[in-house]
Amino acid sequence: MYEALVIGASAGGLHALTSILPLLPYDYPLAILIVQHRCREADSFLVDYLNERSAVRVKEAEPGEMIRPAHAYIAPAGYHLLVERDKTLSLSIDPPVNYSIPSIDVLFQSAAASYKNHLIGLILTGANSDGSLGLKMIKDYGGFIIVQDPLTAEADVMPKAAIDKVVADKIIPIDTLGHYLAECDYVPEISVAKGTLHE
Repeated sequence: MYEALVIGASAGGLHALTSILPLLPYDYPLAILIVQHRCREADSFLVDYLNERSAVRVKEAEPGEMIRPAHAYIAPAGYHLLVERDKTLSLSIDPPVNYSIPSIDVLFQSAAASYKNHLIGLILTGANSDGSLGLKMIKDYGGFIIVQDPLTAEADVMPKAAIDKVVADKIIPIDTLGHYLAECDYVPEISVAKGTLHE
């Protein structure tokens, strides 16, 4: 059974995240960890804006924090967000990866090592290839891969790069992605039987 959903977004990410998070129920069974590329000087607008519109708790990630279901943790500006083996969060000021801090790959790779086949990886709109290597690691551990349909992305470079790097389990338009995440029961055996996964 899946335990966490990691999301990576860059250019156009605010619109994409606003199309997803408000559709998730207050008792959403997964923890959500998000890297949205932002400049180092970014304020709390992104977190506040999404939290006001969502039933799940949206907050900025804090070091040492225990990861909980129905919470969406957003990487702070200027820090990489990582998942530790004990399912707590940590932050790093290591150099940028793929020209980005926070980096999607850094989050995805650390989450894959921790959650293994209990992880869902999602790449949204963006203008570089950050996240593709992390998606491959999630796939290698047996996780589930979702990519926003590039035709519905404000910037299609990131979802196209993801699709080129790894075989996605689902490629979903942004206008139905939130509903899919909200309605899927995240139990692979049952989902396959219902025809909702691995179509």
